[in-house]
Amino acid sequence: MPEATLQRDPTRRHLDALTFGLFTVALGTNIPTPLLLVYRRTLGLSDADLTAVFGCYAVGLIAALTVSGAASDRFGRRALVLPFAVVAGLVSLLFLPAVDHLPLLYTGRLLQGVVSGVVFSVANAWLQELAGPEGQQSAATRGAVSTSLGFAVAPAMSGVLAQYGPAPTTLPYLVHVAVLTVGIGALVTVPETVRARRPGRLMTLGLPPEARRPFRAVLAPTAVGVFAFPAIAATLLPLLVVRDGVGVAYAGLIGGLALAASAVAARVGRRAERGAAPLGMALGALGHGLGVAAVVAGSEALLLPAAVLLGAGGGLCLTAGLTLTARLAPPHTRGAMNSAFYAFAYTGFGTPLLLAWLGSTLGTVPAMAAFVAVPVALAVWLWQELRGPRSGS
Repeated sequence: MPEATLQRDPTRRHLDALTFGLFTVALGTNIPTPLLLVYRRTLGLSDADLTAVFGCYAVGLIAALTVSGAASDRFGRRALVLPFAVVAGLVSLLFLPAVDHLPLLYTGRLLQGVVSGVVFSVANAWLQELAGPEGQQSAATRGAVSTSLGFAVAPAMSGVLAQYGPAPTTLPYLVHVAVLTVGIGALVTVPETVRARRPGRLMTLGLPPEARRPFRAVLAPTAVGVFAFPAIAATLLPLLVVRDGVGVAYAGLIGGLALAASAVAARVGRRAERGAAPLGMALGALGHGLGVAAVVAGSEALLLPAAVLLGAGGGLCLTAGLTLTARLAPPHTRGAMNSAFYAFAYTGFGTPLLLAWLGSTLGTVPAMAAFVAVPVALAVWLWQELRGPRSGS
C-alpha cells in the first residue's frame, strides 16, 4: 500500500470519529425544544417563561464562546471537548426531574448553552487542524453537516418519542445519553493537534488584524443567517400558522425538517464556494417570504417548503462561514476565531423573539413581511463582497 494512503487512513478515521462525536453532542441541544410544549403544561409556563428558557441558553453559550476558543488555543482541543462532551450527558440527565422544577429547566438550558459554546467552536478548529491545509473545505463541511444533522434529528426524535412513547420527558434524554456514550468513546481516539501551549488572554474572541475587515464585511453578516433561518422555521412559524395549538410531534417534525435541510445544504454548499453565502441568504429570504404567505393563508402545507428553504439557507451560511474562517485564521488563533464566528451565528436565535416583539407592536404580518428585506439586502451585499479579492480568499 502506498505510504500516502497509509498516512491518510488514520487521519480519515480520526476525522470520522470527531465528526461523529460532534454529532452526538449536537443531538442533545435541541431535544428540549418540542418538549417545551409539555413543560408549558406541567409547569404552567407563560410566554415570558419560554422566552427566559431560550435566553438562558443564549447567555450560557455566549459566555462560553468568549473563553473557550482562546482556552483551546492555549491548552489544547481535547482538554476542552472531552470533558464538556461528558457534561453534555450530565445535562441531559439533569432534565429528567425538570418536568416539575422550573429552576432545573433554566439550569439545564444554561448549561446546554455552555456545552454548545465550547464544543462546537473548539471541535471545528480541531477538525480543521486534523484535515490539514488541503482539507479545510472538507473540514468545514464535516463540522457544518454533523452539527446541523444533530440539530435536525433531535427535535424530530424527541417530538415523536414524547407524543407516542412512554415517559415523554424522560425517554428522549436517555436515548441521547446512550448515543453520546458511543460518541465520547469515539472522541477519546482523536489525537491532540495543539503542540505548542501559547500563553495569552483567555477572555477574547481573537481576531488577527488581517482578518478583521473580512470578518466584519463577510463573516459577521453570513453568521446571522446560520441559526436565524432555522429558528424562525422551528419556533415562530408553527405557532403563527397552527393557531389551535401545535402537537409535540408536529413541532418536532417542522424543526427536524428545517434542520435536515440545513444539513443537506451544508454538504452541498461546498460546491458553491463563494456563492454559498449569498445563495444561503437568498434561500432564507425566499423561505421567509413563503412563511409569511403561510401565516396569511393559515396554510400548514406552505409551512413545509418554507421550513425546507429556511433550513437550507442556514446550512449554506454555516458552510460558507466555517470555510472562510478556516482560510483566514492563523493556527494560534483558530479556536478563538471559530468562537467569534459562532458568537455572531448564535445571535440569530434571538430573531424569533425580535419578530414576535415587533409583531406585537406593528402587527404580525407587517413585521414578518418587512423582515424579508434583511436577507435580501445581505445577499446583495455578500455577492458584491465575494466577487473580488477583498474577502481574504
